[in-house]
Parts: sequence; structure tokens; C-alpha cells
Amino acid sequence: MTDDDKALLIAYLNSARAHVREVLEGVSEEDRRRPLVPSGWSMVGVVQHLTLDVERFWFRVVMAGEDVPLYTGMDAWQVPADVTSEQVVETYDRECSIADEIIGRTPLSATPVLWREEWGPLEVESLLDVVVHVIKETATHAGHLDVARELLDGHQHLVMP
Repeated sequence: MTDDDKALLIAYLNSARAHVREVLEGVSEEDRRRPLVPSGWSMVGVVQHLTLDVERFWFRVVMAGEDVPLYTGMDAWQVPADVTSEQVVETYDRECSIADEIIGRTPLSATPVLWREEWGPLEVESLLDVVVHVIKETATHAGHLDVARELLDGHQHLVMP
């Protein structure tokens, strides 16, 4: 793949990340924390999951081999009461910036640096696979946030004619 291909992937990733942030605009702290589905996740819980289980895990841990705190099960989806949703979004932005640095300095053909057996089978072979996986994961959760937002206040992020 070329540098143009890498730039295109990053543009798609950044578009999905921006969508996540945009869905939260105009939503109160209380509503950002309100569970709207039977499993109990909230809008801010989704953003924290994207921060810790997606951006941090795939780029800093798997691709860069960094030793950073990891969460298990649904732990990353639970935002402590003393952490504001703005703090969660700021942490998301910081992790995205760190991920961008890792992507920028790493060839798309680079293989994962760290994988533990307890995480199950490794299903990615390269940074390219990781970026595509993170785009898919982020876009999927952006759609979940769209539904949550519509359930909260009727707002529709994307309205098709």
C-alpha cells in the first residue's frame, strides 16, 4: 500500500472518531450517563470503551507493545461517578492522538508486537488489519450512539432524504 492509501485509511478512521464526538454534542451529563439498553451501557460508557478497549488496546498495546492498564469484561464500559463525560472525551482524544502517532511511524505491513494467549486467537496480521478493525469498531459504536441519541431526545445525526 502507498502513503496515499494510509492517508485514506486515517481519514476514514478520523471521520468515525468525529462522528462519535458529534453525537454527544448537546447531550447533558445526566443523559450521557443514562443506560438506554438492557445491557446497561451509556453513551459515555461507549466512548470509554472505544478509548480503553479499542484505541489504547489495539494501537498502544498490540502494535506498540506498551505496558498500559487494561480492563476485562465490561469494566471499561463503566465510568466512575467522579469522572465527567468531558474527561472521558478528553481521554478519548488523547488516546486517538497517541494512536495517530503510532500509525504515522509504523508501516502498514508491521506485525503486532504484543499478543497474550488469554486474549484468544490473534485475528490480525498487520497494522493495516488493526486500522481496518478499529474503523469498523468505531463506526459500529458510532451507530450505537446514534440510536441512543435518538432514543434520548429524538435527534437524528444522519437523516437520509
